[in-house]
Amino acid sequence: MSLTGRTRLSILDKPLSRGKGEVSLSCFALLFSEVVQYCQNKSQTVPELQNKLHELGQKVGVKLIDLYFVRERNCKREIKLLNILLFVKSTLWKALFGREADKLEHSNDDENTYYLMEKDPLVNKFISVPRDKSSLNCAVFIAGIVEAVLTGTDLRPKLPPTGTKEQHIW
Repeated sequence: MSLTGRTRLSILDKPLSRGKGEVSLSCFALLFSEVVQYCQNKSQTVPELQNKLHELGQKVGVKLIDLYFVRERNCKREIKLLNILLFVKSTLWKALFGREADKLEHSNDDENTYYLMEKDPLVNKFISVPRDKSSLNCAVFIAGIVEAVLTGTDLRPKLPPTGTKEQHIW
């Protein structure tokens, strides 16, 4: 305790929303391209590369959900499917990419099926894909983050991420 009667908070006790939490786009692009290159060096095929990116995304998602719910929500986690999906679409997406996801749609076929859509994922923007790996979709990294967040709140996602080059759906 200091002489003024206030305790000093460590950096780990401060909320995440304080200060400027932005990273320059060029820095992010360089870092993510190095992550992709690292995964590429450790894999032989495109599906194996995508699996490694997905696993890394899951590790990031676990850390993010712990940070958000412990620091910002006083250890209170969402337990309703729609609430956690809205959290991912707005709060988490803003923290990661500076804006909300494009759409969250409910399926007409199944009551428990939702689609989180992003037209142009940031992780695909600065990655040049060679011709022999034309099916590579780096947005599986984001799918790993989303899957870890849903799994961390005891919701079990059933469908893998899908999408085309124009629109990515999780």
